[in-house]
Amino acid sequence: MSDVAIRVENLSKLYRIGSNGERHDTLRDALVAALRRNGDRRAERAKDAEFWALRDVSFEVKRGEVVGVIGRNGAGKSTLLKILSRITEPTSGRAEIHGRVGSLLEVGTGFHPELTGRENIYLNGAILGMKRAEIARRFDEIVAFAEIDRFLDTPVKRYSSGMYVRLAFAVAAHLEPEILLVDEVLAVGDAAFQKKCLGKMGDVAGEGRTVVFVSHNMRAIRELTYRTVMFSDGELQFDGATDDAFSRYVQLSKVFGSIAEYREKGGERAGVVAVRANGATPPTDLYMGDGIQLGIKFHTEYAMENPCVTLIIRDRLGYNVATLCSLDSACPINFSEGDNWVDVLITPIVLTPGWYTLDIALNPSFTSQALDVIRGVPLCSVHLGKKHRYGSLDQPNRTWGAIHIDGVLWTVKDDGQPEE
Repeated sequence: MSDVAIRVENLSKLYRIGSNGERHDTLRDALVAALRRNGDRRAERAKDAEFWALRDVSFEVKRGEVVGVIGRNGAGKSTLLKILSRITEPTSGRAEIHGRVGSLLEVGTGFHPELTGRENIYLNGAILGMKRAEIARRFDEIVAFAEIDRFLDTPVKRYSSGMYVRLAFAVAAHLEPEILLVDEVLAVGDAAFQKKCLGKMGDVAGEGRTVVFVSHNMRAIRELTYRTVMFSDGELQFDGATDDAFSRYVQLSKVFGSIAEYREKGGERAGVVAVRANGATPPTDLYMGDGIQLGIKFHTEYAMENPCVTLIIRDRLGYNVATLCSLDSACPINFSEGDNWVDVLITPIVLTPGWYTLDIALNPSFTSQALDVIRGVPLCSVHLGKKHRYGSLDQPNRTWGAIHIDGVLWTVKDDGQPEE
């Protein structure tokens, strides 16, 4: 038996926007097509548009391997999983699957709103390929995982959205396929349930089953996989170690654009309009131990006395490395109406090699609601300096953490006893 679970060879998928080239099997279809042909020029141009969701993709996944799939929206990730799940056909190339497949692509697909939770467990389980005896054997476990036992005999149309996704994931996650295809299902539900889902996915991976996991949640990818493939504009850009894939992904996607691209909320009457790092548009290159001078331009429609400006430096996985708050400064800042530049000098900053981003929040005071929130601004790429080119740091590894501590003295005593 081959050790290959999934083999993808020269896989491409073309979508045509509009209806040119389509068959018209009925008189109604032909009439509609004729009317469309008489539409305006913009509609005609739209019909001619083509979009390659995937283009000449090739890779293999071994049996028992857990592989992450990352890329920006529209990169081709979901299209790949739909082809592997036999939901859609490729335009060219082929995808071989060796083993029973379970797919978690759209949580809740197959649920009937008029049926109860109990009835939908059996219905959805059957749709996902489970035999009735298998469903009955796992029934109590599914209900316990979903935490909906009190509402088991209530039609799901009366469920809250949280209850609905909990039940849907519970049914899908308790399949026992040889190959599991997962697309962003960990994004559903509250934080506690997401953690529970991640634990369940870890169990599945630990049982030796083949898993292909698509997600924007970098922490989840890192915890579940050692190998990750990265897509961009339908093409396979990288296939290798998960940590290396993250570095490539950040370099590809963290290109500074308009500050509005990073705005989470606010900014109407007061907010960030520009960011500088060491006098230039970020990201900037740093060596371990270098300082960094931030310049942040705020625009306000009114004067503000001692506002709260909060800066959070995050590593490439989104973990908080350091938090800086203007209220901790011995010199309070004040804004006048109009433009205000805030300079922040941070020195030294001994971060380990890697990419770092910056979150910015502006509040009138420490306890008031934020006027503006900016997340994920690319800040800097840190590299090894000559001072630190020794020992373990010559082989940077994700386990080294974000902060390097200098001034550590290692000694060995002859008698093996610590110094008094």
